[in-house]
Amino acid sequence: MAPLVPRTAHSAALVGPGSEVLAFDTARSADHDWGPRVLLFVPGEQVAEVEARVLAGLPERFHGLPTVFPYHGQARPGVRVCEPGAWLREHLGFDPRAGMSLLDWLSVPWQRLAEVTRGEVFHDGLGALEAARAALRWYPEDVWRYVLACQWRRIAQEEPFPGRCGEVGDELGSAVVGARLAREVMRLALLLRRRYPPYAKWLGSALARLPGSAELGECLGAAVSARSWREREELLSGAYTRLAALQNRLALAERLDEGVRGFHDRPFRVIGGDRFAEALMASVSDPAIRALPVAGCVDQLSDSTQVLTESGRARALTAAALGLTA
Repeated sequence: MAPLVPRTAHSAALVGPGSEVLAFDTARSADHDWGPRVLLFVPGEQVAEVEARVLAGLPERFHGLPTVFPYHGQARPGVRVCEPGAWLREHLGFDPRAGMSLLDWLSVPWQRLAEVTRGEVFHDGLGALEAARAALRWYPEDVWRYVLACQWRRIAQEEPFPGRCGEVGDELGSAVVGARLAREVMRLALLLRRRYPPYAKWLGSALARLPGSAELGECLGAAVSARSWREREELLSGAYTRLAALQNRLALAERLDEGVRGFHDRPFRVIGGDRFAEALMASVSDPAIRALPVAGCVDQLSDSTQVLTESGRARALTAAALGLTA
């Protein structure tokens, strides 16, 4: 791209949507919406001029691949020219370089945060991309504790259900809830290790790349394929205790007993996820965050694609659920 924009301050990157941005692409990824892509960022007043220059000079093929290809149902060049702030507001709902509010942090889906902070920056002549990525690299400490607390709360809400379903002969129901809990454990594991969890298609791949996750992954895989609720409960319990131990090692909150225990007087074993949620919230120093309902960020409030891929909807839902304003 550089020869097409001589003497023009610009930044160029492969960030945003696309399996290749997070390095999850395989040969299968090339069967649709695929081709050489790059985002070219220039000052707002130069977008139209640079876009015309790039389109006029773009070769028909690059490394044997067409530079214009179907993308989300319409043919378009793989080079997109835009102003950094406009792209960030479109993708996130705000420009993080101007500072971030609590609503900003909690309304951006994990997938979007990963898409901006990962990927490749080839040149940042404007200095805009690295500034934005630095702002979004990871949650502030109190926001992180809050999101972790909400993730433990999600586990707490359903952890006795695999056993309760199985007790009445509903092994299918037990398996479904067990799989839901396995997903929440996977997301918690990534969050504890300062990784934004990707969306469902790549969640297992992301966990497998997490250093030291092999035993946790084996435990969860066996739990999902277990044929009885007692085996499922035992395997999930092993996963819970691993994450409880990790949280204790990170010293994010009061150290808690890492063992599973009975659920009241019922014959089910649970970690007591609320214990960890409460300890994390007690360690939060920001009064605004401590006052929030332990409900969570947008990914913990909804898994609707229509919400998570539309920044306006994601922001509106988060604001309404948590009682936040911009």
